[in-house]
Amino acid sequence: MAKKSKRNSGPKPGSNRAAKLEQRRLEREAASAVPTRPFEGISLERDLVALREFVPSALVDLPVTGDGRRIVGATILPGGVAALVREEGDDVVGYVGLQLAAPGPDPAAELAAAIAWARTGEAGTSLQVASPGDDTPALTDLLDAETLPAVTVFQDFSWWIPEGVEPAPDVAQMVQQANAAVLPSARLDADGLVAAWWVDPGEKAHIRWIRDEDEDALMSALSRVHAAGGLHLGEGSRFAGSFRTHGLLVPVFDLDREKHPDEWVEPTREFGARLEAALADDTPLTAAERRSRDGIRSRQVTLR
Repeated sequence: MAKKSKRNSGPKPGSNRAAKLEQRRLEREAASAVPTRPFEGISLERDLVALREFVPSALVDLPVTGDGRRIVGATILPGGVAALVREEGDDVVGYVGLQLAAPGPDPAAELAAAIAWARTGEAGTSLQVASPGDDTPALTDLLDAETLPAVTVFQDFSWWIPEGVEPAPDVAQMVQQANAAVLPSARLDADGLVAAWWVDPGEKAHIRWIRDEDEDALMSALSRVHAAGGLHLGEGSRFAGSFRTHGLLVPVFDLDREKHPDEWVEPTREFGARLEAALADDTPLTAAERRSRDGIRSRQVTLR
């Protein structure tokens, strides 16, 4: 004999209780959702994305709020750990990694958890994996949103070993292997340039300029510049395309790798001025500019 179906004990559709439960469900989903731009709201956003995604070896003193020990953001720490604490002279310094051996789904929450641990961890200890919890502060509560600190770029991983320390043979070998894999990199340093990075992965060098404008507005501006013949960084360069990461669009230019990174500073500033003028133009795109936009959208770059 077939069993009788049980009555649905849930709230009646359309009732006030059903509406309240649905509202709570949506609030829980919103609270647990990973933001499209995890580092949005802090001035360091674009450089954090670069250090996490493609810069091999660099350090940045994080503008941590409140008093306490120095906290340094690193592209990658030995073993890909989330954080470590070490003595440097008379000071105790915390390091947090951005490129992790075991990254999770929420980069900002993981970085916040690593910073919180590094502020109090004992010298000589490390944190393998940062596990954010309900009590983990928001990253925007831990970092001064307005401060844009300098980034120090290295062409090796000598900073893995504290000054005056003789590394064990296995550690020295790990550093040597890491050094062999480093791609030459530089952050273009000039007024008006933020997160414009020169990288040389081999056959060609590149400028990868992380932008934080609305993607549609940026695409339209790039299209205007292209249609006017200005989508380049001068002789020895060409626009290669763009890629998206952490909710940001990154235009990429192929470069003559024989030129020093500093030789691209002024051409990049000049291109930036053309782009800013195009961003300020709110007139409808012309037919030529729309064709340029279609072409630019189709030129997607894959990082290797």
